[in-house]
Amino acid sequence: MRLTQAFVATAFVVAAPAAAEPSLAEARQSLVGRWQGKLEYRDYQADRWFGLPVIVEVRDGGDGVTLIRTADYDDGPSTGTVRITTVSMLAPNGTEETSATFRKGRAVETATAKLALVGSSKDRENWTLIETIAGKDDDRPATIRLTTTRTGKKVVTLKEVDFQDDSKAEWLVRNRTMILRVEP
Repeated sequence: MRLTQAFVATAFVVAAPAAAEPSLAEARQSLVGRWQGKLEYRDYQADRWFGLPVIVEVRDGGDGVTLIRTADYDDGPSTGTVRITTVSMLAPNGTEETSATFRKGRAVETATAKLALVGSSKDRENWTLIETIAGKDDDRPATIRLTTTRTGKKVVTLKEVDFQDDSKAEWLVRNRTMILRVEP
């Protein structure tokens, strides 16, 4: 009898399903918490990245679809700490997100992004999300692509731009944010 009970318990554990691929809402929600790392820009003349320390906090808006993200980075002695606050809401269709971004001294920026989980999205802590936005970059019309990859406690977001006012169809890397979770 004990052998049968042990076999049944072992069979149950082995047969437990693997973690399911997260929904867009679950992937977004998994970012709630405090993070720190670097905001990096590409110096094309020197052909290298240079970075600024960044602290990011993502809070739940309380309705399951709204996130409030604050990012603070030190932009040097003349500018000091810069805070960027973004409030974003997942649309009812579950595949678009509308956001408003606030930064002292600048006009409020609004955007709507198409969202897609891609490739190796396994669970709430391991996924890749692509956001595609028709907007502006460097005061030029552009398609903006943000690729966010979460691997456990690490999140990397790469920003690429394809300017629409030229005949080239090319993605230029603009910046990346690399952060690690410090608090849930």
